[in-house]
Amino acid sequence: MALEPLNVLAVDAGSSSLKLALYEMPSERRIDEASVAVGSSSESLASFVASLRERDMSIDAVVHRIVFGGPGATQPQRATPEELQRIEGFVPMHPVHLRIELDAIAETQRLLPAIAQWLCFDTVFHERMPALAKRYPLGPEFEGIRRYGYHGLSYEYIVSTLPKTGRFVIAHLGSGASMAAVRDGEPMDTTMGFSPLGGIMMGTRPGDLDPGVLLYAMEELGIDARRLRDALTRHSGLLGASQSTSDMRELLERETHDERAREAVELFVYIAAKAVGALATALGGIDRLIFTGGIGENARVVRDRICARLAYLNAESFVVPTNEALAMCRHVWNGK
Repeated sequence: MALEPLNVLAVDAGSSSLKLALYEMPSERRIDEASVAVGSSSESLASFVASLRERDMSIDAVVHRIVFGGPGATQPQRATPEELQRIEGFVPMHPVHLRIELDAIAETQRLLPAIAQWLCFDTVFHERMPALAKRYPLGPEFEGIRRYGYHGLSYEYIVSTLPKTGRFVIAHLGSGASMAAVRDGEPMDTTMGFSPLGGIMMGTRPGDLDPGVLLYAMEELGIDARRLRDALTRHSGLLGASQSTSDMRELLERETHDERAREAVELFVYIAAKAVGALATALGGIDRLIFTGGIGENARVVRDRICARLAYLNAESFVVPTNEALAMCRHVWNGK
């Protein structure tokens, strides 16, 4: 007997925007979607739900993208009070992302109190990485500090579109950026580590830094932890290097007459290409380089410059648009 279709609302509350998408499952038909700035997210969520109701479109389940699932998280969870309390405990580790995400959950629970709500964690995909790829060379006083990896829902979706066998590097390049090495569908390594601040250069985040930079900033420059977090989260990366914008489109328009813009783009390309080379080493070679994310999908000149630096690898390159919302809705359908 065929199962009744399920309309699933995917809520992705990021640090800069709120993305909403309603999918009919299992047909995977997208019914509606919206994207708004975080500052107006509460009103926009209520407006989106009201609009669906006005058109007699049901919401049968809600699923939220959560940046961090914690050690050992291997599958989505229902948004029970106990589970939300567990996630609350990770807010000091991810204060920017998790606070926004927990607020979005509270708002959807207020708007849709009788609807089942699910949590999908961006770290789950990377839990299957080899133990060696999760380790930092730290002593016992840093127990529990390891590499988690992020953008897992994006990688999960991209992997679902790829051949079952092969060595792939997936480059999720956007305002948040990372890469993952995948062999025969299994994650082998990734650029982000303990937090979404690490890895490659991003829109407003620096990626990997010498720890000495942070010690010097605190001890010699007098920058306290709060200011340091703000600088690393909101004022580094493309914005910090260009001193003008974190938007790759604007930087590419300016690079012919703005030296800082040109250098910011060059640095992004250089760091990205180095990361692909490192992940190719983790895989023992590379068959395909997959670009996704806002920059990866839309900035052809950036893709071409990265690939030019990687010509020695002889890898095919492709663009595959990501769909984290659909990846989340699949989980709800499979676990309903």
